[in-house]
Amino acid sequence: MARGNLRIFLGAAPGAGKTFAMLEEGRRLRFEGSDVVVGAVSVRGRAETEALLQGMEQCPPPPSGSMEQTELDVTAILERAPGVVLVDDYAGSSRSGGSRWEEVAALLDAGIDVISTLDIRNLESLSDVVRNITGVREQNTVPDTAVRSADQIELVDASPELLRQRLGEGKIYPSQEEADLALAGDFRTGTLTALRELALLWLAERVDAGLSDYRTLNNIRGSWQTREKIVVGLTGKPEDQALIRRAARMLAGAAGGELHAVHVRTNTDESELFSGKELELQRKLTRDVGGVFHAVGGEDVAVTLLEFARSINASQIILGASRQHSLVRFGRGSVAKVLRNAGDIDIHLVAQDVPTRGNVRRAPSRLGRRREIPAFVLAAGLPPLLQLALDLLPHQQLSTDMLVQLTGIVAVALVGGLWPAVAAAVLAGLIVNYFSVRPVGSLSVLDPENVLALLIFLLVAVSVSLVVDRSAKRSKEARRAGAEASILGELSRRAVAEGSSIPAFLDQVREHFQAAGTGLWVRRRSGPRDTGGWTLLEYSGASRPDTLSDADSIEQLDEDRILSLTGRELSQDDRRLLTAFGAHLLAMLQREELTASQRENLRLAEGNKMRTSILRAVSHDLRTPLAGIKLASSSLRDKTITLRQEEQEELLATIESGADRLDGLVSNLLDMSRITADSVAPHIGPVYWADVVGEALRGTASERLRVLLPDNMPPVDADPGMLERVIANLVENALKYAPESDVVIAGAVGGSGSARIGTIPASELTVVDHGLGIPAEEVLAMFRPFQRADDTNPGTGIGLGLAVAKGFTEAMGGVLLAEPTPGGGLTMVVRLPLSTGAVPGAAPGAAPGPTPAAAPGAAPGAPHGAAPATSPRGHHAGSADSR
Repeated sequence: MARGNLRIFLGAAPGAGKTFAMLEEGRRLRFEGSDVVVGAVSVRGRAETEALLQGMEQCPPPPSGSMEQTELDVTAILERAPGVVLVDDYAGSSRSGGSRWEEVAALLDAGIDVISTLDIRNLESLSDVVRNITGVREQNTVPDTAVRSADQIELVDASPELLRQRLGEGKIYPSQEEADLALAGDFRTGTLTALRELALLWLAERVDAGLSDYRTLNNIRGSWQTREKIVVGLTGKPEDQALIRRAARMLAGAAGGELHAVHVRTNTDESELFSGKELELQRKLTRDVGGVFHAVGGEDVAVTLLEFARSINASQIILGASRQHSLVRFGRGSVAKVLRNAGDIDIHLVAQDVPTRGNVRRAPSRLGRRREIPAFVLAAGLPPLLQLALDLLPHQQLSTDMLVQLTGIVAVALVGGLWPAVAAAVLAGLIVNYFSVRPVGSLSVLDPENVLALLIFLLVAVSVSLVVDRSAKRSKEARRAGAEASILGELSRRAVAEGSSIPAFLDQVREHFQAAGTGLWVRRRSGPRDTGGWTLLEYSGASRPDTLSDADSIEQLDEDRILSLTGRELSQDDRRLLTAFGAHLLAMLQREELTASQRENLRLAEGNKMRTSILRAVSHDLRTPLAGIKLASSSLRDKTITLRQEEQEELLATIESGADRLDGLVSNLLDMSRITADSVAPHIGPVYWADVVGEALRGTASERLRVLLPDNMPPVDADPGMLERVIANLVENALKYAPESDVVIAGAVGGSGSARIGTIPASELTVVDHGLGIPAEEVLAMFRPFQRADDTNPGTGIGLGLAVAKGFTEAMGGVLLAEPTPGGGLTMVVRLPLSTGAVPGAAPGAAPGPTPAAAPGAAPGAPHGAAPATSPRGHHAGSADSR
């Protein structure tokens, strides 16, 4: 049996018209004679959707009085065996707890065609991206393979403005409350625009992948220029930045164009041909203009570049060429090779001025003058010495002289490289000719074979010298590269293990080069056209230089940053290493900038989440008391209703209770806003626990509340108003979540045991209840804003009490902890540092003394020294609601 076909209508958000399009397609197929049934569909009260369902067969039939069937019954559909089945919400869940896309797979395996719908947010690979956009992680996701395997995917597009209009007209969510939440959350214009772009890009990538598969399957090597894709070949030289900017200008008018900057690394790359720092700058420039940077490896630059261009179906390649000679740029001969083999890919050669020979700083000998000078001396003296030794040894063969002299030439090459060895070869050839070739004592040669032997000797000597020279140079380069890699590896290890900062890195650079100082300079600009001046941002060393000109060596990191050394002139090798240090420092700076950007994005996301949560709280928790106040006040003002005195008192009490609750909710919202914005400024001073507990408990008359504070509790450093809010929220939270338990407020004298904050002596207050408690894994979540227990009535608050209490406690320099109560329940611990200042109002030199005696109205069970439990302060009511 052939597998059925899957067709998916893809949308950016609910309300785009996916279900409508699916039902329209089903009606069209049914009109053409296909056997079509509706397996699952969500109507949500939309008249247009209900109209399309009229006359459509649903399998199984929906419940009586309903037009929609939201559950997919695979068994019933397999028994019915239709030709096409319409299944709404491809990412939905099944009655058995599985996934709907798996049920659809069972229908496809049975040879049934399926038409379904899907939101872009339900794709598994995009779940993290969607969460960053919406702030919510989708619970139901579909693997990309289950979507890409569809035979046809059709985008149902709708503009953000149209979606918001449909939402306002009630065509997406029937409930006004749901619509209000959506408008403040997922249906903001920016969010919808981002989701729409995500859907378009994902579908475009699938189209590109399909095109690539088709071309591969049919062995099509030519470039199909469906859209503009430009490849820029980079060598790592500074002038390559102009190529990237030229490509960006060429793409400015091409919608959907792509820029790919490619640097090809080969095994024969030489360190002076390109700079890691320049490549990093070009990588950044490519990213800034909206392109993608690629570093690929290959044996042949031209072949590798062309293979890459064809793999992405590129339309153009941009290369740099010298005004003097086109083969100077982009590898030796690579430009000509690209031109010959480009086929139907357009090639753009951008003429550039490259440094002339007079301006190019010639690299010094890789083996150094310290080795070359002794090698030339050896080249002048070793061949005569070897000839003297040969004269003392009896021999008859010319080949013996040549082999001995060749050995000497190899020795010279090992010491000084090519040119001393060449000089030694020429001198050795003359000596062999003079002393060993007939006629002896003359440079003339009579036998033609000897002429050929001498020429071969010189050729072999020079060839061996060249091989030995290159081997020696590569050995030295390998040792130097190994040393540089070891140094950079140690820097990276320290950065990872110790979290090295920029000052610490500058210390390491200064120590390595044994310089007097190392500095990081930044350019200060007052505007986009201002070139700015250089300012010393960080410095390691004894005396800070006044200007950048005081530095002995500088390394330009990018347009706005420079690394400088003072007190040390650098050799060519040291300068290369300084360039590597600069690239490492630039990466550290960029990482710090990225980390700061991530922190800012996280802060903005948290603020956005806070605003959404506040709007949700306003939409429900603030409406409830307002509705009670509105109803009670309307009843009191209604002249047609005669109310008894006790009924009037009850309505007034309802108004007062609702107002108190609103006051508590709004106070917590404002406090949480202050905490989130880091604008809490406590007024710290000596405070007695008994005084602040008494103020916090005024208006909280409960027979279940007991206050057990020792008489000798010393004062703590705190803000009295904030500490009152902390205690009031904790007590209210305990009374609310332990309705059948006594709540005990107790204290402990600081200075010993665990009553410390780090090394600072502290005093602590505990609020103990014997309720249900809370699992250990949920303790941290309990202190987050807008958290409530799972079994809590939504009308009990908005879940800010403990978050505010924790924020205020930490602002005062204390800690708020949650511990399990032995026997069940929860113990909240407020720990604050002991006060060392004078008690407010105390006479100079007076001792703090004991806490005040219990006042009338103390809570039941409170001993001598306990705080009173009544006060006119009513703003604490209903404020603790976080557990």
